[in-house]
Amino acid sequence: MYRVLLPVGESEQRAMKAAEAASSLPSAEEAVDVVILNVFEEFDVTGEAGQVKSEDVWDKSEYPDSVAAVESYLDSRVAAVSKRREHGDITKQIIAIADETGADSIVMGGRKRSPTGKVLFGSTTQSVMLSAKCPVMVSSSE
Repeated sequence: MYRVLLPVGESEQRAMKAAEAASSLPSAEEAVDVVILNVFEEFDVTGEAGQVKSEDVWDKSEYPDSVAAVESYLDSRVAAVSKRREHGDITKQIIAIADETGADSIVMGGRKRSPTGKVLFGSTTQSVMLSAKCPVMVSSSE
C-alpha cells in the first residue's frame, strides 16, 4: 500500500486539485491509501475583551467543507481514505503526521502567484517541501 498524506485547508479548489493528483497515481484504486489532514492553526490573541487561545475554540470533529468534498471525491478513486484533524503549527503538524503515518508522499494544493510571488511558494508549502523526509507533490489550482 502506498500512503499519501493530503493536507487540506479551507480552499476547496486547492484541495480538489490535490485530491485529483493523489487519485491519478498509478494503481490508485487498488494501492493508494490517502490520509486527509486538516490542521486548525494555533493562535493566541489578547485584546480589550480578554485573551482567546485556539485550544479554547477548536473542535477536533469540526472539519471544513473542503475535507468532506475531498473525502467524497476520493472514496471511489483510491483504495482507502481516512481523515484527521489536528491543532497546532500547520507545517509542524504536517511533518509530524507524515512521519507518524509512514507517508510515502505528501500531496498539497498550490495556488497561482503574481510574477513576483512565483519566485517563492507559499510559506507552508515551502516549509513542508524543505522539511519533509518523503517526496512532496504540489498540484497547481490554475
